[in-house]
Amino acid sequence: MEADSKPDTSRRQAVSGQVGGTLSGSNGEAGMLQSYTVLDLTGEIGHLAGKILGDLGADVIKIEPPGGDPGRRHGPFFADEPDPERSLRWFAYNSNKRGITLSLDSEPGRDVFLRLVRGADFLFESFAPGYLDGLGLGYSRLGREAPKLVMVSVTPYGQTGPYAGYAAGDLELMATSGLMSVLGSPDREPVRATLPQSYLWAGMSAAMGALTAHHSRSEAGGGQHVDVSAQAGTLWAMAPAPTFWDVLGQDVVRDGQFVTGRSVTGAKMRAIYRCEDGYLNFIIYGGAAGRATNSALVKWMHDVGFAPGYAGEVDWGAFDVTTVTQEEMDRIEEPVATFLRGRTKREFMREATERRMLGYPVATAEDILADEQLEARDFWQDVEHPDLGVALRYPGGFAKFSSGFCGIRRPAPRVGEHNAEIYGGELGMAAEELDRLSASGVI
Repeated sequence: MEADSKPDTSRRQAVSGQVGGTLSGSNGEAGMLQSYTVLDLTGEIGHLAGKILGDLGADVIKIEPPGGDPGRRHGPFFADEPDPERSLRWFAYNSNKRGITLSLDSEPGRDVFLRLVRGADFLFESFAPGYLDGLGLGYSRLGREAPKLVMVSVTPYGQTGPYAGYAAGDLELMATSGLMSVLGSPDREPVRATLPQSYLWAGMSAAMGALTAHHSRSEAGGGQHVDVSAQAGTLWAMAPAPTFWDVLGQDVVRDGQFVTGRSVTGAKMRAIYRCEDGYLNFIIYGGAAGRATNSALVKWMHDVGFAPGYAGEVDWGAFDVTTVTQEEMDRIEEPVATFLRGRTKREFMREATERRMLGYPVATAEDILADEQLEARDFWQDVEHPDLGVALRYPGGFAKFSSGFCGIRRPAPRVGEHNAEIYGGELGMAAEELDRLSASGVI
């Protein structure tokens, strides 16, 4: 997200149009899940799941312990000032949610929670397996209270199995999913992806599981308990790797900027090239598409007066990436590396598109923010944060639909921001009861 102290109000998709617990987009169009209520009890491992349903129009109620979700204390922070109400990560994954505080550790708190459950359609939670059962709030109980409830449990390794009771953060999930086995250089320790990607894969899996169960509910009428393993969800991040075994009988190994396992000779191909303003992803491919790309690159080199060297002598129509030797590959890649070193990312992307070449720039966050395609689709949204006195720029809706708004309707909630609105206005609790629950640490 990018701060904008003077937002362009003519282009902003504002947070507006509140009707009950749902919000419409700036054009008044409601989301496809506008009539559904979601309770979100998750920690960081599941924050994205509720946001996805919120982007689709559901009324998502984020339930935090009194004092706030621990995720609020994770940076980066707006203006680099650590504060539970200024976490940019919290803003990013909890927009389109209302927020209340509630402790489940006491009987009054559990009673209030059951009242919320009876009016809910979905429940996301990420407690350790068995924790909610120990409180009398497992699916066996909640399913009786709300027979159509779709409850989604997001944990590191699922509800059952030998690792079900194990705790894990992003680093452990990256490792046990196998993803770290293909990341980094072989002469150094394995590395993980820069951001906590496993939590995002888990959130996407949880949202998909919820919507799949929702489809079943619309057909059969009953709710379900969906069990999501973050480790299993992260397997999708390395989905291409197993195909090397299926096709070549070889395991992919991490090899830094190179790709191995394509050639029976053991030759490795460079996958990352330096360019004038960063890096490019480009590989001397095989197959029809690869040979066409290689030929197109050599023609581009000729067109600008650059001598392609050995790459210009190769018969690309007969080139076989599975039998190429390392010596041949090095001779091909040397002039290619020199040529690409003098191109910009923008130039490469333009030429690759026009010449129908495989390859793409390695984008930074700044590159993504300036992307022409995203700008043309009005992907970015400037969302007002009145308490900060600015508008922050967010990624908007993850898709465009023929009917139904998908995007940001409200910023992430402040701690307990909607306690009075939900407890008093919607559950009908008297002010005296709210004061008593607050004084006893329940809300």
